[in-house]
Amino acid sequence: MAKTRISISLEQEQAERIRQHAERAGMDVSAYLVHAATRQMAESDAIEEQFAAVDALIARAERAAEVLPAEPAPAPAVELTEQERREVEEALGLVHGRDRQARRPGHAA
Repeated sequence: MAKTRISISLEQEQAERIRQHAERAGMDVSAYLVHAATRQMAESDAIEEQFAAVDALIARAERAAEVLPAEPAPAPAVELTEQERREVEEALGLVHGRDRQARRPGHAA
């Protein structure tokens, strides 16, 4: 099979590390880079294949969402009645506890 030359540019430190790793692996730099790239591509292909069904599901949901009507504006906030405020304070007291002066921990008097 015919070979194609690809030129890459990298920092000197990166080039030296690649040379060292290739040497430790008993490979020349070209073979080492081809091996590393081929391994990475196989990993990426496997991940893409594993998640293809999920990606398709997300794409369908996004297309379906494009035709949904806009959400209605939230209702304006209403003030709590005094009774509701006391009930909220009581519930917060049950969750967070109270000190002896009936203050919630972490809140000024």
